[in-house]
Amino acid sequence: MNPENQITTLGLILPPAPPRGGVYKPVVVIGNVAYVSGHGPYRGHDDYICGRVGQDLDLDAGKAAARQTGLAILATLRKELGSLDRVKRVLKLLGMVNSTADFGEHPKIINGCSELFGQVWGEENGIGARSAVGMGSLPGNIAVEIEGIFEIT
Repeated sequence: MNPENQITTLGLILPPAPPRGGVYKPVVVIGNVAYVSGHGPYRGHDDYICGRVGQDLDLDAGKAAARQTGLAILATLRKELGSLDRVKRVLKLLGMVNSTADFGEHPKIINGCSELFGQVWGEENGIGARSAVGMGSLPGNIAVEIEGIFEIT
């Protein structure tokens, strides 16, 4: 599956690659593995989906935030690697959900990103290992933060 063609076929619009929010690299490549720093649900110029799932956002809104986070990750990968076609497969995602203490459906939220990657790279290469956890807070009150590890060519 050709990721760049899939993005066009799916009619996806990627945001600009998010600006850095601290002292780190957005992507570190070692051999054929790209480690992507944590991303939030960035839509463009200082525009993030914010709020706590279970308080400010319901499950569907949280899942949409995870999908938007996936789009931001795609934008960063494209910017740093030159093309998403260099990404062979998703190896691992860590999804963090800004949620209330009683919210317990974190995996359903992070499915928003995993389902997106499954559409872009196909089930075999787009779905990798994953963890989904709840957090008491996230930077800037963003709804979701996701980091990833990708096999590249």
